[in-house]
Amino acid sequence: MAVSLSALSHLQCPKCNATKHADTVQHLCTCGSPLLVRYDVQQAGATLTKAAVKQRKTDLSRYAELLPIGGHEHFISLGEHTTPILALKKFAERTGSGALFVKDESLLPTGTFKSRGACIGVSRAKELGVQTIAMPSNGNAGAAWAAYAARAGIAAWIVMPRAAPRIHRIECVLAGAHLLLVDGLIGDAARSATELIAQRGFYDASTLKEPYRIEGKKTIGFEIAEQFDWDLPDVIICPTGGGVGLIGIYKALQELKELGWIGDSMPRLVAVQAANCAPIVRAWRARATESMPWHKASTLAFGINVPKALGDFLVLAALYSTQGTAVAVEDPQMLQTQRDIGETEGLIVCMEGAAAFAAAVELRRSGWIGQSERVLVVNTGTGLKSHFGFT
Repeated sequence: MAVSLSALSHLQCPKCNATKHADTVQHLCTCGSPLLVRYDVQQAGATLTKAAVKQRKTDLSRYAELLPIGGHEHFISLGEHTTPILALKKFAERTGSGALFVKDESLLPTGTFKSRGACIGVSRAKELGVQTIAMPSNGNAGAAWAAYAARAGIAAWIVMPRAAPRIHRIECVLAGAHLLLVDGLIGDAARSATELIAQRGFYDASTLKEPYRIEGKKTIGFEIAEQFDWDLPDVIICPTGGGVGLIGIYKALQELKELGWIGDSMPRLVAVQAANCAPIVRAWRARATESMPWHKASTLAFGINVPKALGDFLVLAALYSTQGTAVAVEDPQMLQTQRDIGETEGLIVCMEGAAAFAAAVELRRSGWIGQSERVLVVNTGTGLKSHFGFT
């Protein structure tokens, strides 16, 4: 009989502090908040050591004690691996950006960091006996969950805005998912998905409506800490739509601090949005704890075209806690930055990643980032899936 490595303890509501059992299917708290996975960190630390991690495979299971999967045999994998961190010296010289690094998530199986959330989310769903998942998506998440669901033998229903990039629709179809297209934005897709889930009784894999996508995304934070030899960068910049990437990174750093692997000083976290869809930026400027829906949202960075995120309060809390900030970037800036990085570094970053790089340049020029500070930008996917400004 396989021995569980996971130190999974329970699920907890970050709003009302209610707790839920983790051994059955759970979605939102009764108060409407997403649930977060909690671990017995002392138990995890008995086998999860820095020395042990170095000896393990470079896939997500290397952090098994702080992941919700019962054992290695339950991991549904498409070959995930530790993604590289590269110094961008030529781009930094061109833009005056100092010590600038990229965590390049484009090399994951589905070409984006959505692979992480799908890997752990689908693995846990399979372990809990789920047979069919359904979710709305702007594109990459739906494509990733469709791929991992196929690998797991789980049926998938993906609801996308009709304007979603064609490549993501193709990915879903090739993975055997049921693809539904709706008019409007991600909120309209979410309403259609909610109706479908209620009618059919499917497992709701919508962003933050199940607890485990965050657990996959947080492995970015674990890897950053490990790759920087536990001496964290001063600033971490992440494109932010639904916000799961930034929430996950912050959760990972909190857990590493509890383990005693990092000190009390945390990197300043930066959420980057498109200028024409920036609800979290607007909320941060107002020092609000939640955002208001953004009307008439539109941006080439389709992955962050989210007018209202369910977990916005978690994103804002992470920014405030780390003395971070939120930045809005115009589409022309993204396009120019995407080209500049390609010309100087040979990297084809996604539009969302380009937005984050543009924010890094802006924050350095404004003095918010000091010239001696180390800055890590998360490039969330390959630019080959992006809307380009040329044909």
